[in-house]
Amino acid sequence: MKQLTDLDIEKMADGAFVPDFKRVNRDVRSHLRLGRLIPPDAAPVPRCVRLDLHQKTEQQAWDSIISLATSGVRDAVIITGASGILHQKFPEWARESLLTPYILSWSPINNGSFAVKFKKQSLGPL
Repeated sequence: MKQLTDLDIEKMADGAFVPDFKRVNRDVRSHLRLGRLIPPDAAPVPRCVRLDLHQKTEQQAWDSIISLATSGVRDAVIITGASGILHQKFPEWARESLLTPYILSWSPINNGSFAVKFKKQSLGPL
């Protein structure tokens, strides 16, 4: 920023001093990096997503499904695997848990995955 000189101070006292507002604004914007303070536009939410839960613990799978349900995605294919706890747990979660209000419908596709339709308007994060 510009340093005030004795001449500037005298002009200010006389009322004749007019600061260069364009330069001051440019310097302030540069100093504050205002372009970086404005977040970029959010990426559009895809309509259909595939979520593979192989190699995930029960808690990791639950967190991933809840995150997906609250993201605004409408359709998903959730792959649990043909056997194991996640293949047994997903139907329970879809019927009787905090996940239930987000799900419009779900059905098994094959022995290891489920087709899920989420409600249009999400209820917000849990």
